[in-house]
Parts: sequence; structure tokens; C-alpha cells
Amino acid sequence: MTAAEAAARAWGARVLRTLRDRENHVHECLLPSGDRAALRLHRAGYQSPDAIRSELWWCAGLASAGLPVPAALPALDGALLVPLPDGRHASVIAWMEGEALGEAQLPFTRPLPEVLEIYHALGALLAQVHRATDAMDLPAGFTRPRWDLDGLVGETPFWGRFWDHPAATPDQHRTLLRARDALRERLVGDIGLIHADVLRENVLVNNRSVSLIDFDDSGFGFRLYDLGTALVQTVYHPEHDQIRAALMEGYGTGDAAMVKAFTLARTLASVGWTMPRLQADDPIHKSHLARAVMVSDQVLGPA
Repeated sequence: MTAAEAAARAWGARVLRTLRDRENHVHECLLPSGDRAALRLHRAGYQSPDAIRSELWWCAGLASAGLPVPAALPALDGALLVPLPDGRHASVIAWMEGEALGEAQLPFTRPLPEVLEIYHALGALLAQVHRATDAMDLPAGFTRPRWDLDGLVGETPFWGRFWDHPAATPDQHRTLLRARDALRERLVGDIGLIHADVLRENVLVNNRSVSLIDFDDSGFGFRLYDLGTALVQTVYHPEHDQIRAALMEGYGTGDAAMVKAFTLARTLASVGWTMPRLQADDPIHKSHLARAVMVSDQVLGPA
């Protein structure tokens, strides 16, 4: 019996297939009710049990408010989080219909007017998430990572000291330091709970409506960082400026300079993300470094 099959028994569920094998192992499963759901085996050592329970509480609250996010489903004994023998924890969340908005670096398969409509809807959804969260009273013990100034460009960012990436050339190292120092002076804005990982694979599209999944990296941070993360995968696309405008209009902000700064912040954080997770020869190291340098030059101008 696999770890996923053993975990699914706590919900009386049956594993159907593997969906993702990254930070968490995610499996489609079938509940006793006949409904589909997503079983997550959380990576040991990344988020604490209290932090995962906090994420599940938040998503349940958003779903109860009518927002299209996956609500946590209790196990047969009522627990939302089940410890596993190998040190990991398991949770099950409601199934969300739709197909992913796309994949990193790949062109959109939808016509541009439809893509812009979707990003406008995504901006509106992010604004709804932020407003609904502000109306909540967080329970005692609620804890999540921080995507504030320290978490993004402090001395020990949440995803690591990106400027120390071992694959960075001397010129890239200087650019990363320059970008870090500039953002320490520039980043401002409202702080609250944010998704923090609005990548295309975490946005499901059903006709023209959108939903958000994978709140594993959610935390307390700058609200406009959610827009930056939504834009980081389109910086090479010729329609990037139009996508940014549609997203901002849907969200209700005109601060393009700050959205660009948070897009840069995400490219830097992604460089840090690669260091402990990927093999040294993985080409993503170089591509993430090149992207961060390109966006830095665009946002800050040549050195």
C-alpha cells in the first residue's frame, strides 16, 4: 500500500491518480459520497502542522463566503489534518472544476481577448479574497509565513538569500544585490493574508470564471504581491503589458510601478526557491537567474 492509499483511508477515500509531485504530493481521490476530492501529502519540514491548519481554516472561511477556493474536508474522525508515519501530514480538500490557465513559458492556447478577460476576472477574484479576509477574525494560534519586506528582501528571505545563488555570474550577483537594495526602499503597501503563488497552474478556468487552488505558500504579505506572482510567468510574452493592465483593472489598482516592483520581487524570490530544491545542473537555475536580471533591468533601468 502506498503512502497516499494509506492516508486516503482516514477519509474512507480511494486514490484515483497522481496530480502533482512537487512541494506536496497531490492525488485525485474518490470519497465515500462519490464526490471527487484532492488528497495532499504535505512535504515534511516546509509548513508546520499549525501553519497547515491555519491555511485550511482560511480556505474554509473563503469558501464559506462563496469564493471559488477549495474548502478543507474533515477525515472520518473529524480532523482536518492527519499525521502520517513518515512524518508528513495529509489533508483533503474539495474538488475544483476547470483547467489550468496554462504552464510557465508556454504560449496561451486561448485567443488574446479571452486571456485578457480571464486576467481581469482573476484580478477581481484576488480583490474579493483580500476583502473577504479582512472581514475575518483569525483564530488564536493562526500562523503563516510572511511575505513582507523581511520575507521578500530582508537578510533572510523566506525562500532564501537569492543574491547568494551559486550559479550566478559576477554580473548577475551584482544585479541581484542592486535589485534587493532597491526593493528594500520601494516596496510599500497594505499587508494582509495573500495567496502568494498565483501561478498559471494554480488558476483554474471554467468557461470565463476562475478559481484559485494551492494555498500552500499563502501568508501575510503585501497585497499587490499577489498581482506580481500572477504576472511573473508572462514577462517574456508579447502581450505581457496588456495582461498586466487587465489584471490591475480587475483588481482595482492603477499603481503600475508598484505592481512591476512586486513582479520583480517574485522573480528574485523564485531564484531563492531553486537553491535547496533543484539539482545543481537543472537548467531552471539559469533561466530563473536570467529572468530576474531581465526584469530588474526593466524595472530599475540599466545600472
